[in-house]
Amino acid sequence: MTTHRAPQPLTDPTRPVERAVTAALVLGVLAGAAWIAGMVYTLADWTL
Repeated sequence: MTTHRAPQPLTDPTRPVERAVTAALVLGVLAGAAWIAGMVYTLADWTL
């Protein structure tokens, strides 16, 4: 009789592809935050 083992995860957290995707997501969030800050600054400066 065989035992069933849990399958090994296909992804390894140290793979460069996952690090690149994580870095891209972080850069995207930072770019979005900078864009929002720029829009707030523009609107605040525009009304003065």
